Amino acid sequence: MTTEPNPSELEVLKALWSHDRLSAREVHDQIGEAQRWSYSTTRTVIQRMVDKGLVTKDSVHGLAVFAAADRKVDLISRLVRSFTKRVLEADPTALPASAFAGSRLLDEGERAELDALLKAGADEGGHKDNEEETGQ
Repeated sequence: MTTEPNPSELEVLKALWSHDRLSAREVHDQIGEAQRWSYSTTRTVIQRMVDKGLVTKDSVHGLAVFAAADRKVDLISRLVRSFTKRVLEADPTALPASAFAGSRLLDEGERAELDALLKAGADEGGHKDNEEETGQ
């Protein structure tokens, strides 16, 4: 998957990463007020994320539940590499691990895994990240 989530979609993903999978109502209960969304807006955002491949949909006892399509560190690694290359015009493998030390989103093990992914320059499939593949 190559779609980058927008800021609102990132909030949905954070809720899903912290709870594995949630119904649309549970996502709304987690982030709806902070985002100033109605329940129907939450459902619309989630459905668009399913359509974009950012979120998967499953049914548990007839209830639709949603989960992040990518592991947290895989998506963050792609976003950091993309930002570093596109905006900073720098080599993402040169980022120091200390850049993520203050993150409330990543625990120590996830920070170490993210550091390893960035240093390897590999995406979740183990392929080298290069400009020819992305067309940039």
